[in-house]
Amino acid sequence: MERTIEYYYALASPWSYLGNDLLRRMAAGHGARVDPVIIDYDPVFTATGTVPLPDRPRVRKAYRLVELARWSRFRGVPLNPEPRFYRGETEEPDERQAALMVTAAKEAGLDSLRLAHAISRALWAEERFPFRPGELLAIAQAEGFDGPALLEAAERPETVRAYKAATRRAVDLDVFGMPFYRLDGEPFWGQDRLEFLERALRAGS
Repeated sequence: MERTIEYYYALASPWSYLGNDLLRRMAAGHGARVDPVIIDYDPVFTATGTVPLPDRPRVRKAYRLVELARWSRFRGVPLNPEPRFYRGETEEPDERQAALMVTAAKEAGLDSLRLAHAISRALWAEERFPFRPGELLAIAQAEGFDGPALLEAAERPETVRAYKAATRRAVDLDVFGMPFYRLDGEPFWGQDRLEFLERALRAGS
C-alpha cells in the first residue's frame, strides 16, 4: 500500500522552501505520496500559542538568519536570508491570494507543490515579491499552469472553504509550525527533521 506523507506548509516560510526538493526526492525514493496541505499560519499560530516571527526576541531573529544561511548551504538550495522584498521580522507578508491559487491548483488535481515552490523560490532566491497578481500570473505561466484560470478560481467560495478547512484540520492535528510532516500519524516538525522522516519511511518499507 502506498504511504502518504502529509505536508503542512506556508509559502512565506523559508524552512518549507528549503525542504521541498528533498521531501519530494525522499517520497519518490520510497514509493510514498506527498499530500501538500497549504495552511493559513496566523490562525495556526494563534490556536497553538506559537510566537510569530515579528514578536520573537532580537537574539532569536538574529540566530534565525545564521541558521537559514547554514541550512541553505547544507541542503544546496539557493536562499537569501534577507531578501529584498521580505519584511517578515516586523510584519509577515499577506500570502492569502497566492495560497488560494495553490489551493485551487490542488483542488483541480494539479501539482500544487510545484506551483507553491516556484512562488517561494521567487521570494527567497529570485529577489521578487510574488504576492501580487501580476507576479503570481507570471510564475504560474512559467511553471506551465493556466495562471488566469487559477487566479479566478482563487476567488471562488469553495476554494476559500477548502483553505479554511485545511487550516482547521492542521489545528486539530496539533500542527504548530511550518513545515510540519505527518507519516502514519507520527509528527515531524521542521525541515531539519526530514532525515528522521526518511528513517521512518525506510522502517516501514
